[in-house]
Amino acid sequence: MLPWTKPKTLLGVDVGSSAVKLVSLQRRRDEFIADLAAVEAIPPDIVVDGQIVDAVSLAATMKAMVHGQKRKVRHAATSVSGHAVMAKQITIESGLEENLDERVRREAAQQIPFELNEVNLDYQVLSLQEDGSMEVLLVAAKKEKVSNFTSALSLAGLSVQIIDHDPFAVQNCFEFNYQPDPQEIIALLNVGATATNMNVIQGGRSRFTRDIGVGGMQSTEALQKRLNLSFEAAESAKTDPEATQSEPVQGILEGVLQAMRMEIRKTFDFYRAAGGQQLDHLYVCGGATQMPGMVGMLQQEFGAPAEPLDPFRRITCPEGSPASAAAHQYGPQLAVAVGLALRSFEDL
Repeated sequence: MLPWTKPKTLLGVDVGSSAVKLVSLQRRRDEFIADLAAVEAIPPDIVVDGQIVDAVSLAATMKAMVHGQKRKVRHAATSVSGHAVMAKQITIESGLEENLDERVRREAAQQIPFELNEVNLDYQVLSLQEDGSMEVLLVAAKKEKVSNFTSALSLAGLSVQIIDHDPFAVQNCFEFNYQPDPQEIIALLNVGATATNMNVIQGGRSRFTRDIGVGGMQSTEALQKRLNLSFEAAESAKTDPEATQSEPVQGILEGVLQAMRMEIRKTFDFYRAAGGQQLDHLYVCGGATQMPGMVGMLQQEFGAPAEPLDPFRRITCPEGSPASAAAHQYGPQLAVAVGLALRSFEDL
């Protein structure tokens, strides 16, 4: 269970390569209500390789998405991922000659592939061992990456209070909605447009995280190239039930799924080589979950039951509201944004 306190409303802002997702939540006693849930597609030249290159257009899109909301939301939580972000579990040896911050920084200098003056560094103590050593989750994000996102949100009139890491935002969303058995080993796969995040959790702790350089954009590009389609037509073809039944589209999507399967298999092999145990369950989120055959392919590959993650399982969406329509239409695509919005109810 998350440590709920008096809320400071945060707008969960998930900026992806192909879409922006926004979620805002309210709490009324024990009920959590979505008063804003929205997804807006963006052209492929706004966010390139995980970097916002057209902040003005992105800010205009976000402003339009929240326009007309009765409740003003000025504070935001957003998240980053990719090569400019690293999360790693480390061991800090016992010792009293330095405070914990200094000991973490000294260890981080040996563990992360960046210069310390180039990153924002954060950590969380996971456990204290009998010998005085600590298991610590270390997260480092390049300052340039963080500034890139905070500057774009500032143009939209938002003050960024929290920068999270995509896999941990998904974990936050999942644990709130599903309250899993602490003994279960669960994989959370966030399959985005250009990359996939894998996070294996157990008992509220992240046991293994890894970015995979494959995503749903591969299918869009394949459809564009092979069928001579525009970007918009290719995006529609890969999820439209009628289009996906046609032999040419079906064959292309199956080929892309197999290529993705090979990359995901490499990551799973790495997880097992690192001592990872058999998974009990797999939950999938992100835009690429709409691709036919995606969930079935992952279930077969991982040898565990798989299903789309429902970000609104314990969250009320008022009937007939725009939030309800977005939750119904996009569902798993909003997992990161929901996980970020839930940070409103933590002690900031």
